[in-house]
Amino acid sequence: MTNCKKPTLGTLLAVAVGSFGILASTGCQVQTAGQTLPSPWYLHDDVQYFPAGPENKLANETAALKAAREEAKAKR
Repeated sequence: MTNCKKPTLGTLLAVAVGSFGILASTGCQVQTAGQTLPSPWYLHDDVQYFPAGPENKLANETAALKAAREEAKAKR
């Protein structure tokens, strides 16, 4: 048989406080009264900004076709 010590009240209290501290610092989203609230650190999160691209998604292809038409027109 092994001699196992029972945890003291101080140890249990330290584990409980530590567990609460870890859970409180995770910063997960919360639903309250039908609202999804952000984590407390949402202002410090990195912003993913994607600037507006060109209106025409095929700008290179359009430019190449225009150049080919002008070249063909010049050969006539």
